[in-house]
Amino acid sequence: MPARGHLPVAFTIRPLTDRDRPWAARLLSARWGSTRMVTRGRLFDAGALPGFYATIEDVPSGLVTYHLARGECEITTLDSLREGLGIGTALLAAVERAAREAGSRRLWLITTNDNLHALRFYQRRGYTLAALYPDALAESRRLKPEIPLLGLAGIPLRDEIELEKRLAAGDRPARA
Repeated sequence: MPARGHLPVAFTIRPLTDRDRPWAARLLSARWGSTRMVTRGRLFDAGALPGFYATIEDVPSGLVTYHLARGECEITTLDSLREGLGIGTALLAAVERAAREAGSRRLWLITTNDNLHALRFYQRRGYTLAALYPDALAESRRLKPEIPLLGLAGIPLRDEIELEKRLAAGDRPARA
């Protein structure tokens, strides 16, 4: 749903394919400093993960990547290049569907203490605060030195915040 004051814009959500990976890698590098990500002391390449992307008139306008493991789905990156149009919400919904189809019981993600926009966005979509990891970014910087010391609005980057959304058993499709 577009934000107040925005006219509806048609966009399409598609699964990320190998053909899309060069574009996704460029976007991740531009927005995150590289395709390498760290969550909870684990380094991984977000550019190699499954995901979905949004297009407006065939122009890429958003990307989400995720990781499925042990009945859980971690949302590893979410970027909307045209905010306020519902692209982030639609990308998140696509991951939620994929998680349900895979039998996941829980969706989760990590954000940082400076990212008030993300905290607001996810909580408005049913995610709750699950854990606070004080000073976790000190360890993350050992794995990914390009993580800056200052984040959004000049707030020192220190802590990881975990958000989660539980998926009820009835939310998952029946297995054949």
